[in-house]
Amino acid sequence: MRRVNRKTVWMGFAWVAALVCAAAVVSPGALAAQTETPLAVRDLRCEYKVDPLGIDARKPRLSWELVSAEKGVVETSYQVRVAGSQAELTNGKVIWDSGTQASDASIQVEYGGPAVASGRIYYWQVRVADNHGHSSEWSKTARWEMGLLEAGDWKAQWITPNVLEDETKSNPSPVLRREFLVKKKVERARIYVTAMGLYELALNGKRVGDEYFTPGWTAYDFRYQYQTYDVTGLVKSGENCLGAMLGDGWFRGRLAWDNKRNTYGKKLGLLAQTVITYADGTEEIVGSDDKWKAATGAVLESDIYNGEIYDARLERAGWSEAGYKDVEWKGVTVVESPKAKIVAPAGPGVKRIEEIKPVKVFRTPAGDTVLDMGQDMVGWVKFRLTAPAGTTVTLRSAEVLDKAGNFYTANLRSAKESIRYTSKGAGTETFEPHFTFQGFRYVAVSGWPGEVSPEDFTGVVVHSAIRRTGTFESSSALLNQLEHNIIWGQKGNFLDVPTDCPQRDERLGWTGDAQVFAPTASFNFDTAGFYTKWLRDLALDQEDDGAVPFVIPNALSHETRKGAAASAGWADAAVVVPWTVYQAYGDKRILQEQYPSMKAWVEYMRRAAGEKYIWSNGFSFGDWLAFATTNADYPGATTDKDLIQTAYFAWSTELLARTAQVLGKKEDAAEYAGLEEKIKDAFEREFVTANGRLASNTQSAYALALAFGLLPESQRAGAAARLAADVRKFGHLTTGFLGTPVLCQALSNYGYLDEAYLLLNRTEYPSWLYPVTQGATTIWERWDGQKPDGSFQDVGMNSFNHYAYGAIGDWMYRVVAGIEIDEAAPGYKHILMQPRPGGGLTSAQASVESMYGLVASGWEIADGKMTLKIRVPANTTATVRLPNAKLEEVSEGGKPLAGRTDISRAQQTGDAVVVEVGSGKYVFESGYRGTK
Repeated sequence: MRRVNRKTVWMGFAWVAALVCAAAVVSPGALAAQTETPLAVRDLRCEYKVDPLGIDARKPRLSWELVSAEKGVVETSYQVRVAGSQAELTNGKVIWDSGTQASDASIQVEYGGPAVASGRIYYWQVRVADNHGHSSEWSKTARWEMGLLEAGDWKAQWITPNVLEDETKSNPSPVLRREFLVKKKVERARIYVTAMGLYELALNGKRVGDEYFTPGWTAYDFRYQYQTYDVTGLVKSGENCLGAMLGDGWFRGRLAWDNKRNTYGKKLGLLAQTVITYADGTEEIVGSDDKWKAATGAVLESDIYNGEIYDARLERAGWSEAGYKDVEWKGVTVVESPKAKIVAPAGPGVKRIEEIKPVKVFRTPAGDTVLDMGQDMVGWVKFRLTAPAGTTVTLRSAEVLDKAGNFYTANLRSAKESIRYTSKGAGTETFEPHFTFQGFRYVAVSGWPGEVSPEDFTGVVVHSAIRRTGTFESSSALLNQLEHNIIWGQKGNFLDVPTDCPQRDERLGWTGDAQVFAPTASFNFDTAGFYTKWLRDLALDQEDDGAVPFVIPNALSHETRKGAAASAGWADAAVVVPWTVYQAYGDKRILQEQYPSMKAWVEYMRRAAGEKYIWSNGFSFGDWLAFATTNADYPGATTDKDLIQTAYFAWSTELLARTAQVLGKKEDAAEYAGLEEKIKDAFEREFVTANGRLASNTQSAYALALAFGLLPESQRAGAAARLAADVRKFGHLTTGFLGTPVLCQALSNYGYLDEAYLLLNRTEYPSWLYPVTQGATTIWERWDGQKPDGSFQDVGMNSFNHYAYGAIGDWMYRVVAGIEIDEAAPGYKHILMQPRPGGGLTSAQASVESMYGLVASGWEIADGKMTLKIRVPANTTATVRLPNAKLEEVSEGGKPLAGRTDISRAQQTGDAVVVEVGSGKYVFESGYRGTK
């Protein structure tokens, strides 16, 4: 949704800039490389991962970064070589040698050797040359390992434990075990495992892997993910034991509303295959089969919404170790394999990311003893205690306190979000739950033996292990807290799927939230693999007629696979999110994979709109949660749903046409470009008066029409003026989930920067900063989730960790700090550095760790001077726009721009100076005259 630079980004508005640059995050090794050699290569990745284990991409894509202290560095050639071992690589005995390729490609380079084989490890290196005549040494060796590529590679069988269960409620978590004998020296050992439900794996008493909520939530009707583990260090000579604990998870636990259970099945299952390769070259497979044993243990209930009940007195000490006496255990049943495919994960797993200590313990007026974590977080609390056997401690979670200072859980609806632990009385006991997570800031503790001390509790933050890539900071402490809240909103809701909220009885992958937030998300974190995984589920859950469900995976209309689909702005995630990933990461393959899904959605809208090209039928959420008031002269901010539907019909069609062009589908590109023009013509006839007034005279209507380019050129300035006038009249936004992400963009893009900053800086309701003034540490679902008097919005829908309105982060990166992707050169191959200071800020800075390296831009205004510092990574170029500047007054590094060899072009363009630069660090200075 980075729409500003498509057609109007170089409009001649006055811009003002200055900066303090974001500090470059460069490892000591990289700095050493810069000083030791003119050119080096670092950060080798395969399918976005460092040395991935168990991938199933048949043509893995390889990426690397160039390191050089020189400016203007562009790769002129590369050579990749791949071998079956480190020794073979060193000795030149390679599987594939790309040869010297005259190319500047350093990301998404496809492996071009012989077909990859299941379970095989591939070692690779790259060396490059640049335009300055330098050649690098061979890089350090990286590797990737293939998973199980063919259905026939699975020798294990699906098993389900023979334990008595009540299918109407949460049951004790089954534990399964299988002993096996290792007689020879082990070269390597791998375990491939998936489950119906969730699993935790142990080998010889040790936890296997560092991921949680495995195998993850996918469209289970169509596919299960499996994980690959290197257990070479855990296998021992002689007797071994593999153990697994299963949990309900999303598969059969509570999901959505009305205490709905068993969405995907009623029985838990395990598929586990241990492959041992011996030093003599032989191989042995120990798979799940009828030789496994099953029982239950201390986990009496573990549900994602409700929490966990654990009785430590029922623990089975040593159950996952060899020699344990399991004579009373039940057996297992071998079950038929599901029709769904088994696939390797494209995205990162859920991991423990950080830990937080409580900032205080206090007692509420109602008498609850409460821990304050100081941050609305997602995960759980681990604790330690010493208590007599049978002591039961209960932890309850909440996001906020009510106006009296009491524990508030009404907004959780029916989700219990509690932990109940019964001690075994064996000295100091430590506990953390297994198959549940909570969204919370406050924890009420009851039944605790003695005084509750913060030292005994630790908050464990968990989310998908997406790498932080973006930073934003400014001279405004409030905006900095807003950025903090956006980051924590993303962390809390990127738990395997992009959820709407992490606390109440919902936590679903709402497509509308994901669609509007994707650009911001891809600044903040590396989301490429995360979205790749989710989009594949979207395509699978998409209905035959092209309709896209409200949530992915489709838990709401799972049984019928009909209904609960096709709302404008929600279903458009099918088109917008792949395009966003392509833009942020230069990932053409995601467009190729998702193209049928993208096309199917646009064709659904075409049929719905009919020959008039106005989509006015079916269900629509509209501009969800838009501001409304009872003022007699302003009854609300309701935007007609048919206007919104037709606007998104046009926007997705335009993106589909661009996608077809990128993929070389010329006929489709022409077809959908033509369709887009028909929709725009219809939009104008239906919703726009001769003077440019919209049928829905709302901020969202004008913002969408301007951002999506739906108005004739002659009417855009007038529409923008009406939008700005409305903002000035009310002094605040009136937009909802769909209008808000494009509101400031539409204003600043058409010259109304002051109005955009007015909205950004506003601290009263409704605004982005109002929750900040109320102590928020994440983004709220509603503009007034908690009102100034301390009362709350509708308890039926009032999340305090809901990232959709955090989509303003995209504008903060692009416009305030000035980092923009050039659509014609995606993935930051060419960068547009174009900050637009305003709003009383004296500085702002941002950085993004792109596929090519660190991109940074920042400005500072001081003593009548503006300073703009930028960083452009090697193998990329940038166009820098210095707003409200005069060419003869601009300097870089203290020297004039004229005659510079490191600056390819500098020219006056209206009130701005435009400079073309290559890679490197630059410091531009100019006199400051203020904004226009």
